[in-house]
Amino acid sequence: MTVTPVVAREPTAWDHARLLAAVRHAAQRLIGPLTALVIWHMASTLGWVDARFVPTPLTVLRTLHEWMFGTAAGMPYSGTWFVHAASSAYRVFGGFLIAAVFGVVLGSLIGWFRLFSDLLDPIIQMLRPIPITAWVPFAVIFFGIRDASAFFLIALGAFFPIVVNTAAGVAGTPMLLVRAARMLGIRRHMLLPRVVLPAAMPFIFTGLRLGIGLAWVLVIVAEMLAVKSGLGFAMWDAYYFLRMDVIIAAMLSVGVLGFLSDLAIRLLGARVLRWSRGL
Repeated sequence: MTVTPVVAREPTAWDHARLLAAVRHAAQRLIGPLTALVIWHMASTLGWVDARFVPTPLTVLRTLHEWMFGTAAGMPYSGTWFVHAASSAYRVFGGFLIAAVFGVVLGSLIGWFRLFSDLLDPIIQMLRPIPITAWVPFAVIFFGIRDASAFFLIALGAFFPIVVNTAAGVAGTPMLLVRAARMLGIRRHMLLPRVVLPAAMPFIFTGLRLGIGLAWVLVIVAEMLAVKSGLGFAMWDAYYFLRMDVIIAAMLSVGVLGFLSDLAIRLLGARVLRWSRGL
């Protein structure tokens, strides 16, 4: 048996151009954060703001490192970051999944069936402007100071952008697409799952991205008021001791975790919606 050797393909000019474009794009996306970092550092070191209340980026970085990897026994901000971050992530994704399931299901019904729209849409539009903080007393009374309160608050807040975007996407499905599906023999009761929902996916993923962003906002509110652990709790606890470095470290942690969560949904959406780009 003859074995054909595998010859590595030489990089072409097209490959080099794509690599250069990717590097240039990454550099452009770093300009904004780096500029903000430089301004922050100058403001703290040159006295534009009081460094006691706005510590320098290096101070915050050292605090974050100690919070993540420190080994000082008995210190609340030494080696406890992963525990708090895991608690927050658990509540965020638990509440978000509840919101996603109910939001997509009810949004699909509201967008496709006139009866559900007449019954449910007015209630949703009246509840949507109510601040989530107004629901905190009810969460504590009915669920107590534990994770269930956080799940309730996060799911309630993330539910509204998901249900509204899903309903808009479903209601906006082109009738030409529906008629074409009917002509191809798709039964009426199969139109929603096989035709309408796939067409509404761009709207649904937009709602999911808005929902996960709100979930990270609301987990801070929930942990400050309704539970006793997580990044929000650590932030509130640090406030009592004026540990502004810990507060800023917690804020940056939430920002990075929220960015990664949004990135995961975007990547999933890009994979699901390959058909929209002709792939």
